[in-house]
Amino acid sequence: MTTSRTTSRDSIFSSIRRSLGVRGDERIRQGIVAERLERAPKGVIPARGQIDQAGRLALMIEKLEGVQASVARLAGYDEVPAAIADYLRANNLPATIRRGEDPRFGGLPWEETALEVSIGRSQGQDLNAVSHAEAGIAETGTLVLLSGSENPTTLNFLPDNHIVVLNAADLVGDLEQVWARVRKRYGKGEMPRTLNCITGPSRSGDIEQTILLGAHGPRRLHVLVVGG
Repeated sequence: MTTSRTTSRDSIFSSIRRSLGVRGDERIRQGIVAERLERAPKGVIPARGQIDQAGRLALMIEKLEGVQASVARLAGYDEVPAAIADYLRANNLPATIRRGEDPRFGGLPWEETALEVSIGRSQGQDLNAVSHAEAGIAETGTLVLLSGSENPTTLNFLPDNHIVVLNAADLVGDLEQVWARVRKRYGKGEMPRTLNCITGPSRSGDIEQTILLGAHGPRRLHVLVVGG
């Protein structure tokens, strides 16, 4: 059956090529295709996120709060451990946190808090986790996280309470800018194994439209915006 489908497909493509007079080895045609792939042209981009940095930050916070995430503003990274401890205490949660190997977390003053910090991917027993976002998308209030030992993907989904650190300098207006950013970081043709776009805590609704938080992931999402 597979051979039959392949043969039929090849016959259709061969018929199209014959009607167009295309052999497949034309240099001009190959050049046009190669140039288009190289340029990676942009599609239509909504104007909502095409604003200045202050406007993007205000829009990001508005969108985050609109999807039931909470937000705190920090002046610098040194404030991250205390801000996490304050959030957990305010929500009557245990003073435990799991993080990845992101170097931005490595030199922070965790020892100045009562937090019990674990490092590495989650096996499903962690209540609280912190990740660092690669970027934030202002037009939708979306956090972009890349997989790897620095920020394991399991931390995005398994703990009940997810805290995400976002550098205000990494805030972009739209999704298209994220792809350009990732291509620049990894090189053209390369991508991380997983890229997660997270907009608010996990939620689901039944046929009566009753919203349930935490159905498929964290029931709380707290964002620490550094700088800006």
